[in-house]
Amino acid sequence: MGEVIRLRDITRVFDTGQVQVHAVRGVSLDVTEGGCMAIMGASGSGKSTLMNILGLLDRPTSGSYHLVGEDTSRLNRNRLAEIRNKTIGFVFQNFNLLARTSALENVELPLLYRGVPSRARRRMAVDALERVGLGDRVHHAPSQLSGGQQQRVAIARALVASPSVILADEPTGNLDSRTSVEIMNFFRELVDSGLTMVLVTHEPDIALWADRVVEMKDGLVVSDRLQAPLRVAMDQEKEST
Repeated sequence: MGEVIRLRDITRVFDTGQVQVHAVRGVSLDVTEGGCMAIMGASGSGKSTLMNILGLLDRPTSGSYHLVGEDTSRLNRNRLAEIRNKTIGFVFQNFNLLARTSALENVELPLLYRGVPSRARRRMAVDALERVGLGDRVHHAPSQLSGGQQQRVAIARALVASPSVILADEPTGNLDSRTSVEIMNFFRELVDSGLTMVLVTHEPDIALWADRVVEMKDGLVVSDRLQAPLRVAMDQEKEST
C-alpha cells in the first residue's frame, strides 16, 4: 500500500498580536493507503488545527506535508485548491449542504469545480447517491431529508470525485446514537473496500470504529495506537433495538 499522507515536524503558531498560540507542536505522522485513523483530543488539543492542515485549508508554520507524494509547502494557492478538490473529500459535522439546492445538485458541486461536463456530472452524482442508499432522494432538498440522510448526501459529495482520502470532522456530532451507528457502519464498509479515512472526534464510541487512534494534547501527539475496529451488522443492530 502506498503512502497517502506524510507529516514531518508540523507546527502551527497563531499570532494574536499580544501572544503566540502554539496550536500544533512538531507533529509527525504517516498514513498509508486504506484504513481509518481517528484523531482524538479535548478542546484546544490541536486536533482541529491539524485537520485543517491535512485538508489544505491552512498552512503549517513549519514542517513538511506530503499528500500523495506531493510536497504541499511548494504549492501556490491555485494548485492547493486544485489538489484539494482532486485528492480530498470532506465530511463535516454540520453537513454543509446548500439549502436551496437538491441532493443531486449538492453532490455535483465538486465536479462542477473540476469542469466535468453536465451530463457526466449528473450521472456520477446519481451513482454516488445510489451508493449511499439515496437513489430515490436525488431531487429532495436538505430540508426534506433527515439528519442521517443529509449526512449521506454529504458523504456522496465527498465520494463523487473518487478522492484519495476522506477527512471527516465530527461527522456524527449532530446525529442521534442509532443514526451515528448507521453512518459509521457505512464509513467502515468504505474503508474495508480500500478507502483511506482520517476522522476527528472527541467521542470514544466513534473512535472505536477506527483501526488507528491518535490522541493529541497541547498540540502534541501523546498516543498512537492500533486497534481492531468495531463492526456492527445492521440487521443485528435492528434486532437489538
